[in-house]
Amino acid sequence: MQAYDKRSLPRSGLSLSSLGLGCAQLGGLYQAMDDAEARAIVDTAWDLGIRYFDTAPYYGYTLSERRLGAALRERPRDSYVVSTKVGRLLLPDAGVQPGENGWAEPLPFRPHFDYSYDGVMRSHADSLQRLGMDRIDILYVHDIGRVTHGEKHAHYWDQLTHGGGFRALARLREEGSVAAIGLGVNEWEVVVDAMRACDIDCALLAGRYTLLEQASLAPLLDRCVERGIGIVIGGPFNSGILAGTRKFNYEDAPAHIVARVEAIAAACARAGASIQAAALQFPMAHPAVVACVPGAQSPAQLRQNAEWFAQPLPAALWEALSQAGLIDSRAPTPHGA
Repeated sequence: MQAYDKRSLPRSGLSLSSLGLGCAQLGGLYQAMDDAEARAIVDTAWDLGIRYFDTAPYYGYTLSERRLGAALRERPRDSYVVSTKVGRLLLPDAGVQPGENGWAEPLPFRPHFDYSYDGVMRSHADSLQRLGMDRIDILYVHDIGRVTHGEKHAHYWDQLTHGGGFRALARLREEGSVAAIGLGVNEWEVVVDAMRACDIDCALLAGRYTLLEQASLAPLLDRCVERGIGIVIGGPFNSGILAGTRKFNYEDAPAHIVARVEAIAAACARAGASIQAAALQFPMAHPAVVACVPGAQSPAQLRQNAEWFAQPLPAALWEALSQAGLIDSRAPTPHGA
Protein backbone atom coordinates (compact mmCIF):
# COMPACT_ATOMS: atom_id res chain seq x y z
CA MET A 1 0.00 0.00 0.00
CA GLN A 2 0.96 3.57 -0.61
CA ALA A 3 -0.22 6.61 1.31
CA TYR A 4 -1.85 8.01 -1.81
CA ASP A 5 -3.84 4.90 -2.70
CA LYS A 6 -7.54 5.75 -2.66
CA ARG A 7 -10.45 3.91 -1.06
CA SER A 8 -14.10 4.87 -1.35
CA LEU A 9 -16.39 5.60 1.55
CA PRO A 10 -19.20 3.40 0.25
CA ARG A 11 -22.35 5.44 0.85
CA SER A 12 -21.04 8.96 0.27
CA GLY A 13 -19.12 9.03 -2.99
CA LEU A 14 -16.08 10.34 -1.15
CA SER A 15 -12.65 8.96 -1.98
CA LEU A 16 -10.09 9.00 0.84
CA SER A 17 -6.34 8.50 0.67
CA SER A 18 -5.56 5.24 2.46
CA LEU A 19 -3.24 7.09 4.82
CA GLY A 20 -4.73 10.22 6.32
CA LEU A 21 -3.35 12.82 8.68
CA GLY A 22 -4.77 13.03 12.19
CA CYS A 23 -4.43 16.66 13.21
CA ALA A 24 -4.52 16.54 17.01
CA GLN A 25 -0.80 17.33 17.05
CA LEU A 26 -1.49 20.50 15.07
CA GLY A 27 -3.34 21.60 18.19
CA GLY A 28 -0.27 21.02 20.36
CA LEU A 29 -1.11 17.65 21.89
CA TYR A 30 1.35 17.07 24.79
CA GLN A 31 3.98 19.39 23.29
CA ALA A 32 3.89 22.84 21.77
CA MET A 33 4.03 23.29 18.00
CA ASP A 34 4.47 26.58 16.21
CA ASP A 35 2.61 27.69 13.08
CA ALA A 36 5.56 27.00 10.79
CA GLU A 37 5.95 23.39 11.95
CA ALA A 38 2.21 22.79 11.63
CA ARG A 39 2.27 24.14 8.09
CA ALA A 40 5.30 22.01 7.26
CA ILE A 41 3.50 18.85 8.43
CA VAL A 42 0.47 19.55 6.23
CA ASP A 43 2.72 20.41 3.26
CA THR A 44 4.65 17.17 3.76
CA ALA A 45 1.40 15.23 3.89
CA TRP A 46 0.41 16.79 0.59
CA ASP A 47 3.76 15.93 -0.99
CA LEU A 48 3.28 12.31 0.13
CA GLY A 49 -0.09 12.16 -1.61
CA ILE A 50 -2.16 12.28 1.58
CA ARG A 51 -5.53 13.83 0.80
CA TYR A 52 -7.56 13.08 3.92
CA PHE A 53 -7.25 15.32 6.97
CA ASP A 54 -9.09 14.83 10.27
CA THR A 55 -9.40 17.57 12.85
CA ALA A 56 -11.76 18.72 15.62
CA PRO A 57 -12.69 21.93 17.48
CA TYR A 58 -11.36 20.34 20.68
CA TYR A 59 -7.81 19.95 19.34
CA GLY A 60 -5.87 22.82 20.88
CA TYR A 61 -9.21 24.48 21.69
CA THR A 62 -9.77 25.49 18.01
CA LEU A 63 -6.05 25.77 17.15
CA SER A 64 -5.92 22.65 14.94
CA GLU A 65 -8.87 23.68 12.78
CA ARG A 66 -7.42 27.15 12.26
CA ARG A 67 -3.99 25.80 11.30
CA LEU A 68 -5.36 23.11 9.00
CA GLY A 69 -7.60 25.57 7.18
CA ALA A 70 -4.73 28.02 6.68
CA ALA A 71 -2.45 25.28 5.35
CA LEU A 72 -5.04 24.01 2.85
CA ARG A 73 -6.39 27.39 1.79
CA GLU A 74 -4.58 27.56 -1.53
CA ARG A 75 -5.22 23.91 -2.45
CA PRO A 76 -8.09 23.08 -4.82
CA ARG A 77 -11.05 22.31 -2.57
CA ASP A 78 -12.19 19.28 -4.56
CA SER A 79 -8.76 17.65 -4.28
CA TYR A 80 -8.92 16.70 -0.59
CA VAL A 81 -11.29 15.45 2.11
CA VAL A 82 -11.65 17.10 5.52
CA SER A 83 -13.46 15.73 8.54
CA THR A 84 -14.16 17.54 11.78
CA LYS A 85 -16.40 16.94 14.75
CA VAL A 86 -19.36 18.14 16.79
CA GLY A 87 -20.30 17.60 20.42
CA ARG A 88 -18.31 20.39 22.05
CA LEU A 89 -18.86 24.11 21.68
CA LEU A 90 -15.71 26.16 22.22
CA LEU A 91 -16.63 29.33 24.10
CA PRO A 92 -14.30 32.26 24.90
CA ASP A 93 -12.61 31.95 28.29
CA ALA A 94 -9.61 34.00 29.37
CA GLY A 95 -8.95 31.50 32.17
CA VAL A 96 -7.70 28.74 29.90
CA GLN A 97 -4.22 27.63 31.00
CA PRO A 98 -1.30 25.96 29.15
CA GLY A 99 -1.39 22.19 29.51
CA GLU A 100 -5.13 21.84 30.01
CA ASN A 101 -6.34 18.39 28.91
CA GLY A 102 -2.95 17.74 27.35
CA TRP A 103 -2.94 20.78 25.06
CA ALA A 104 0.39 22.55 25.45
CA GLU A 105 -0.71 26.02 24.35
CA PRO A 106 -4.50 25.99 23.87
CA LEU A 107 -6.31 29.05 22.58
CA PRO A 108 -8.62 30.91 25.02
CA PHE A 109 -11.77 28.91 24.30
CA ARG A 110 -13.18 26.40 26.79
CA PRO A 111 -15.01 23.27 25.58
CA HIS A 112 -18.61 22.67 26.67
CA PHE A 113 -20.35 19.43 25.73
CA ASP A 114 -23.47 19.98 23.62
CA TYR A 115 -24.91 17.22 21.42
CA SER A 116 -28.29 18.88 20.88
CA TYR A 117 -29.74 19.97 17.55
CA ASP A 118 -28.76 23.60 18.09
CA GLY A 119 -25.36 22.59 19.45
CA VAL A 120 -24.56 20.49 16.39
CA MET A 121 -25.69 23.20 13.99
CA ARG A 122 -23.67 25.88 15.78
CA SER A 123 -20.59 23.68 16.02
CA HIS A 124 -20.73 22.98 12.27
CA ALA A 125 -21.06 26.68 11.45
CA ASP A 126 -18.21 27.61 13.80
CA SER A 127 -15.94 24.98 12.21
CA LEU A 128 -16.63 26.36 8.73
CA GLN A 129 -15.49 29.77 9.95
CA ARG A 130 -12.31 28.46 11.58
CA LEU A 131 -11.39 26.27 8.61
CA GLY A 132 -12.24 29.02 6.12
CA MET A 133 -14.13 26.51 3.97
CA ASP A 134 -17.58 26.44 2.40
CA ARG A 135 -18.16 22.81 3.33
CA ILE A 136 -16.96 19.97 5.51
CA ASP A 137 -16.85 16.54 3.92
CA ILE A 138 -17.34 14.28 6.96
CA LEU A 139 -18.90 15.37 10.25
CA TYR A 140 -18.36 13.11 13.25
CA VAL A 141 -19.97 13.17 16.69
CA HIS A 142 -16.95 13.48 18.97
CA ASP A 143 -16.32 11.52 22.17
CA ILE A 144 -19.68 10.04 23.06
CA GLY A 145 -19.96 6.85 25.10
CA ARG A 146 -20.39 5.27 28.50
CA VAL A 147 -16.68 5.19 29.30
CA THR A 148 -16.21 8.77 28.16
CA HIS A 149 -19.13 10.31 30.06
CA GLY A 150 -19.81 7.84 32.87
CA GLU A 151 -23.01 8.69 34.70
CA LYS A 152 -23.68 11.59 32.30
CA HIS A 153 -23.79 9.33 29.24
CA ALA A 154 -27.58 8.95 29.30
CA HIS A 155 -27.97 12.73 29.40
CA TYR A 156 -25.73 13.33 26.41
CA TRP A 157 -27.11 10.36 24.48
CA ASP A 158 -30.58 11.85 24.99
CA GLN A 159 -29.32 15.11 23.46
CA LEU A 160 -28.24 13.19 20.38
CA THR A 161 -31.44 11.18 20.05
CA HIS A 162 -34.45 12.99 21.53
CA GLY A 163 -32.65 16.34 21.59
CA GLY A 164 -32.11 16.30 17.83
CA GLY A 165 -28.35 15.96 17.47
CA PHE A 166 -28.64 13.08 15.03
CA ARG A 167 -31.47 14.92 13.26
CA ALA A 168 -29.18 17.92 12.76
CA LEU A 169 -26.50 15.70 11.22
CA ALA A 170 -29.05 14.15 8.86
CA ARG A 171 -30.30 17.59 7.85
CA LEU A 172 -26.78 18.81 7.06
CA ARG A 173 -26.27 15.73 4.89
CA GLU A 174 -29.62 16.16 3.13
CA GLU A 175 -28.79 19.79 2.38
CA GLY A 176 -25.40 18.83 0.96
CA SER A 177 -23.52 20.79 3.61
CA VAL A 178 -21.70 17.56 4.47
CA ALA A 179 -21.26 14.41 2.42
CA ALA A 180 -21.09 11.89 5.27
CA ILE A 181 -21.97 11.68 8.97
CA GLY A 182 -20.82 9.37 11.74
CA LEU A 183 -19.04 9.09 15.08
CA GLY A 184 -15.45 9.82 16.09
CA VAL A 185 -14.98 7.80 19.27
CA ASN A 186 -12.74 5.60 21.40
CA GLU A 187 -15.57 3.15 22.22
CA TRP A 188 -16.80 0.70 19.59
CA GLU A 189 -19.96 -0.22 21.50
CA VAL A 190 -21.46 3.24 21.07
CA VAL A 191 -21.08 2.95 17.30
CA VAL A 192 -23.32 -0.13 17.42
CA ASP A 193 -25.84 1.92 19.40
CA ALA A 194 -25.62 4.77 16.89
CA MET A 195 -26.28 2.42 13.98
CA ARG A 196 -29.66 1.67 15.57
CA ALA A 197 -30.47 5.34 16.18
CA CYS A 198 -29.24 7.07 13.03
CA ASP A 199 -28.43 6.24 9.43
CA ILE A 200 -24.69 6.90 9.75
CA ASP A 201 -22.20 6.55 6.90
CA CYS A 202 -18.98 5.95 8.78
CA ALA A 203 -17.12 5.98 12.07
CA LEU A 204 -13.65 7.07 13.07
CA LEU A 205 -12.70 4.41 15.60
CA ALA A 206 -9.67 5.36 17.68
CA GLY A 207 -7.60 2.58 19.22
CA ARG A 208 -10.27 -0.12 19.11
CA TYR A 209 -9.27 -2.04 15.99
CA THR A 210 -5.52 -2.30 16.03
CA LEU A 211 -2.69 -4.80 16.06
CA LEU A 212 -3.11 -4.83 19.85
CA GLU A 213 -6.88 -5.30 20.16
CA GLN A 214 -9.66 -6.56 17.91
CA ALA A 215 -12.71 -6.84 20.19
CA SER A 216 -14.68 -4.68 17.75
CA LEU A 217 -14.55 -7.36 15.03
CA ALA A 218 -17.96 -8.67 16.02
CA PRO A 219 -20.52 -7.33 15.98
CA LEU A 220 -19.34 -3.88 14.88
CA LEU A 221 -17.05 -4.45 11.90
CA ASP A 222 -19.14 -7.34 10.62
CA ARG A 223 -22.25 -5.15 10.62
CA CYS A 224 -20.38 -2.29 8.96
CA VAL A 225 -19.48 -4.54 6.03
CA GLU A 226 -23.11 -5.68 5.73
CA ARG A 227 -24.45 -2.11 5.74
CA GLY A 228 -21.73 -0.36 3.75
CA ILE A 229 -20.56 1.74 6.69
CA GLY A 230 -16.92 2.76 6.38
CA ILE A 231 -14.45 2.62 9.25
CA VAL A 232 -11.57 5.08 9.58
CA ILE A 233 -8.86 3.83 11.92
CA GLY A 234 -7.64 6.41 14.41
CA GLY A 235 -4.96 5.76 17.00
CA PRO A 236 -3.37 2.84 15.14
CA PHE A 237 -0.50 2.87 17.64
CA ASN A 238 -2.89 2.75 20.65
CA SER A 239 -1.64 6.13 21.94
CA GLY A 240 1.96 5.24 21.20
CA ILE A 241 2.65 1.86 22.76
CA LEU A 242 2.79 0.20 19.32
CA ALA A 243 5.23 2.88 18.18
CA GLY A 244 7.75 2.48 20.98
CA THR A 245 6.36 4.51 23.88
CA ARG A 246 4.77 3.22 27.09
CA LYS A 247 1.49 5.13 26.58
CA PHE A 248 -1.81 3.26 26.13
CA ASN A 249 -5.21 4.96 25.97
CA TYR A 250 -3.48 8.28 26.69
CA GLU A 251 -2.05 7.00 29.99
CA ASP A 252 0.89 4.93 31.24
CA ALA A 253 0.36 1.38 30.00
CA PRO A 254 -0.45 -1.33 32.56
CA ALA A 255 1.92 -4.27 32.86
CA HIS A 256 -0.25 -6.78 30.99
CA ILE A 257 -0.48 -4.43 27.98
CA VAL A 258 3.28 -3.87 28.00
CA ALA A 259 3.83 -7.65 28.09
CA ARG A 260 1.48 -8.26 25.17
CA VAL A 261 3.12 -5.55 23.07
CA GLU A 262 6.54 -6.99 23.86
CA ALA A 263 5.35 -10.38 22.61
CA ILE A 264 4.00 -8.81 19.41
CA ALA A 265 7.24 -6.89 18.90
CA ALA A 266 9.27 -10.08 19.37
CA ALA A 267 7.17 -11.91 16.78
CA CYS A 268 7.65 -9.02 14.37
CA ALA A 269 11.40 -9.04 14.94
CA ARG A 270 11.62 -12.78 14.29
CA ALA A 271 9.82 -12.25 10.98
CA GLY A 272 12.14 -9.38 10.06
CA ALA A 273 9.40 -6.75 10.32
CA SER A 274 8.90 -3.60 12.37
CA ILE A 275 5.99 -3.50 14.79
CA GLN A 276 5.19 0.02 13.60
CA ALA A 277 4.74 -1.11 9.99
CA ALA A 278 2.61 -4.02 11.14
CA ALA A 279 0.47 -1.70 13.27
CA LEU A 280 -0.26 0.64 10.37
CA GLN A 281 -0.96 -2.10 7.84
CA PHE A 282 -2.88 -4.67 9.89
CA PRO A 283 -6.24 -2.83 10.20
CA MET A 284 -6.26 -1.93 6.51
CA ALA A 285 -6.91 -5.59 5.63
CA HIS A 286 -10.45 -5.47 6.98
CA PRO A 287 -13.04 -4.83 4.24
CA ALA A 288 -14.86 -2.23 6.37
CA VAL A 289 -11.74 -0.05 6.70
CA VAL A 290 -11.22 2.82 4.28
CA ALA A 291 -8.34 4.77 5.83
CA CYS A 292 -5.83 4.94 8.67
CA VAL A 293 -5.12 8.33 10.27
CA PRO A 294 -2.10 8.47 12.57
CA GLY A 295 -0.87 11.83 13.75
CA ALA A 296 2.63 13.26 13.45
CA GLN A 297 4.72 15.61 15.57
CA SER A 298 7.03 16.55 12.69
CA PRO A 299 7.46 16.18 8.92
CA ALA A 300 10.11 13.52 9.56
CA GLN A 301 7.72 11.49 11.69
CA LEU A 302 5.04 11.75 9.02
CA ARG A 303 7.45 10.56 6.33
CA GLN A 304 8.40 7.65 8.58
CA ASN A 305 4.73 6.72 8.96
CA ALA A 306 4.34 6.70 5.18
CA GLU A 307 7.40 4.47 4.82
CA TRP A 308 6.06 2.02 7.40
CA PHE A 309 2.69 2.03 5.67
CA ALA A 310 4.31 1.03 2.37
CA GLN A 311 6.91 -1.39 3.74
CA PRO A 312 6.49 -4.95 2.39
CA LEU A 313 5.81 -7.39 5.20
CA PRO A 314 6.19 -11.17 5.06
CA ALA A 315 3.07 -13.35 5.11
CA ALA A 316 4.80 -15.41 7.78
CA LEU A 317 4.42 -12.51 10.20
CA TRP A 318 0.64 -12.69 10.21
CA GLU A 319 0.71 -16.47 10.44
CA ALA A 320 2.99 -16.29 13.47
CA LEU A 321 0.87 -13.67 15.22
CA SER A 322 -2.32 -15.62 14.61
CA GLN A 323 -0.88 -18.97 15.72
CA ALA A 324 0.51 -17.40 18.89
CA GLY A 325 -2.90 -15.94 19.75
CA LEU A 326 -1.52 -12.40 19.47
CA ILE A 327 -4.18 -11.38 16.94
CA ASP A 328 -7.73 -12.67 16.63
CA SER A 329 -7.80 -15.65 14.29
CA ARG A 330 -10.92 -14.21 12.63
CA ALA A 331 -9.20 -10.96 11.69
CA PRO A 332 -8.38 -10.49 8.00
CA THR A 333 -4.66 -9.93 7.44
CA PRO A 334 -2.84 -8.22 4.61
CA HIS A 335 -1.76 -11.56 3.14
CA GLY A 336 -4.78 -13.63 4.27
CA ALA A 337 -2.89 -15.77 6.79
